[in-house]
Amino acid sequence: MSAPRTTAPRKVLGRLSLPERTYVADALRTETVGGVLLLFAAIAALVWANVPALHHSYESVSHYRLGPAALGLNLSVAHWAADGLLAVFFFVAGIELKRELAVGDLRDPKAAALPVVAALCGMAVPALVYTLTNITGGGSLAGWAVPTATDIAFALAVLAVIGTSLPSALRAFLLTLAVVDDLFAILIIAVFFTGHIDFAALAGAVAGLVVFWLLLRGGVRGWYVYVPLALVIWALMYNSGVHATIAGVAMGLMLRCTTREGERHSPAERIEHLVRPLSAGLAVPLFALFSAGVAVSGGALADVFTKPQTLGVVLGLVVGKTIGVFGGTWLTARFTRASLSDDLAWADVLAVATLAGIGFTVSLLIGELAFAGDAVLTDEAKAAVLTGSLIAAICATALLKVRNAKYRRLYEEEERDEDLDGIPDIYEQDDPAYHLRMADLLERKAAEHRRLAEDLAKTAAGRHTSAEVPGRAGEEGDRPA
Repeated sequence: MSAPRTTAPRKVLGRLSLPERTYVADALRTETVGGVLLLFAAIAALVWANVPALHHSYESVSHYRLGPAALGLNLSVAHWAADGLLAVFFFVAGIELKRELAVGDLRDPKAAALPVVAALCGMAVPALVYTLTNITGGGSLAGWAVPTATDIAFALAVLAVIGTSLPSALRAFLLTLAVVDDLFAILIIAVFFTGHIDFAALAGAVAGLVVFWLLLRGGVRGWYVYVPLALVIWALMYNSGVHATIAGVAMGLMLRCTTREGERHSPAERIEHLVRPLSAGLAVPLFALFSAGVAVSGGALADVFTKPQTLGVVLGLVVGKTIGVFGGTWLTARFTRASLSDDLAWADVLAVATLAGIGFTVSLLIGELAFAGDAVLTDEAKAAVLTGSLIAAICATALLKVRNAKYRRLYEEEERDEDLDGIPDIYEQDDPAYHLRMADLLERKAAEHRRLAEDLAKTAAGRHTSAEVPGRAGEEGDRPA
């Protein structure tokens, strides 16, 4: 009678596959650079808006209107940044989501469970914290969605600034978490922040999306076809009353993420490679520049912790996000057969969960939508987002620094490539050819060391002989005549 078959428990936050690791490394490299630019843009906005000599110019530029009024697009610069430039950001988010669903971790329901549950809990708990804070304090419930979003670029900028060598599995978890987070943020914007709908414009946008999809399906190539069409779709979506960034997501989701015969890269991968730098390096920093410029003073910061709306945002980001993401991850491991990777500890998950409390780009956008019509409360909500994100960043920095020596060892192990074939050695342990290459390499090194040892021995013997000759001559010279 054969023994019953057992399946090894699946590891939570285990090592990535080599293709996934390569994709994540490339994506995070761009996002990290963009995150640093985003950080500088946010600081520049605060300085520009708070220096008395510059404040008026900030307001003038932000509210300067341009665009064709006949098409309903005579918008302020700040409005163009929020509705226009962020459509590029959400286009990339749509591509990322499609890729994760088609060829990434989210295509496997078992692997997808962790980031999906963590992201859902990481959005539900902050919303609950905000709601309870405002019910208790008698504030407005309109901002419940403000603390629900994680800003991956800002989080990576923090990692770059503090210089931590976070293992690729944790970075990938943070990236996937942000992708799922963006998906639900998009749904929240579409469902809860869509007011009056112009069905004629919406039908035109949908028709444009159908044409976009048919062109993609027909293999039509050329930016001169798709860029004008994308602009028309965006304009129609904006005039429909549905938030214009939804157009970007929809077009991103339509791109094909799988390769066909003769293709080295899928269309989605090629386009993402071109557009991601535009999104991370230009669109998002410019949005931050015209959105993060809020008044900062001792009184304003004190108000953040006294008003229920702003306190709810801060607590939602700092406390709610941490509890939600950590709790969702722990629950997934607790109630499935999954177990945490041997290389990591739950303290690492807690640090990443705290880092997820950095909510900037989408949180600022939702803050503008939630408190539209109340400029004072909108600015206060933005100040709360900045404050909560800063506190979350400081807490995450403290937690990550404690484990940084461990992270550095894991990172060095992941990057080691002793046979110099361009593939980290950790991915070749089951490849006989790798071990043969290493044996040949070590044999050549051993032969070189033996040769060096023989040369050193000969040199030492020569020195010993030359040292003895003068000695004997001296002894003979000392004999009496």
